[in-house]
Amino acid sequence: MDNIKLKNILKERLADENRTFKFDSQKDTLRIENIKTGKGITVELPPVLANYENIQEKAIDEVIYYVDEALNVMGEEHSMEGKEKFIFPVIRSTSFPMEAEEGNPFLFDDHTAETRVFYALDLGKTYRLIDEKMLKREDWQGDRIREIARFNVRSLSTKLKSDIVAGNTFYFLNTNDGYDASRILNESWLREMKEKISGTMAVAIPHQDVIIIADVQNDTGYDVLAQMAMSFFASGHVPITALSFLYEEDELEPVFIMGKNKKREQ
Repeated sequence: MDNIKLKNILKERLADENRTFKFDSQKDTLRIENIKTGKGITVELPPVLANYENIQEKAIDEVIYYVDEALNVMGEEHSMEGKEKFIFPVIRSTSFPMEAEEGNPFLFDDHTAETRVFYALDLGKTYRLIDEKMLKREDWQGDRIREIARFNVRSLSTKLKSDIVAGNTFYFLNTNDGYDASRILNESWLREMKEKISGTMAVAIPHQDVIIIADVQNDTGYDVLAQMAMSFFASGHVPITALSFLYEEDELEPVFIMGKNKKREQ
């Protein structure tokens, strides 16, 4: 896979009579614009290629999803005033684009070495990621968004299903509301889960529509969690990370799990 082949794949999958494409071979970018609104997205190809080396087609699926969703809401005015209860945090991989368009960065925060936190206005069937232009237009501060979003994520259901494998208990949350992985930001809930767990607590957010919490009692538990995380990561609509996290002292630490050994990320 190279830039030209990737560019052609993106053009084919994003083709629409209302869209135009502009490839910049010097910057290795592909610009996709909506003819009707004049709004568009510029995709930097090298990061997508690097991600492709790790997760193959899922890297392309992630970009397609992002561009489609962004173009669908661009050009429309979406006010946040009076809609505070519809503002939520969303978790994305560190390879996810940081700008809505050139010079218009999204509001986001670093989370772990594998993840970032973006902020979204829920529109019902989709949502719009909040960017700097949106903040300036409505004269809102980023800290206000962060506070509202963190409050709202605590109101989301945390009803879990569970399964026991070789003495290890695995809890799953999968509501498909678009914010399942966002529950990892509900610190009080994580602490409550920690109190229920007798072994080592591990957490996985392989894609946006699932969160897995594991009560690991033995080496097999780590192996099973790693296999689950990879399987979900490969099948998810918006993949985040195949790595799991140890939850210790109210902190999340990414870990590589190999065979029957767990290796902490340095």
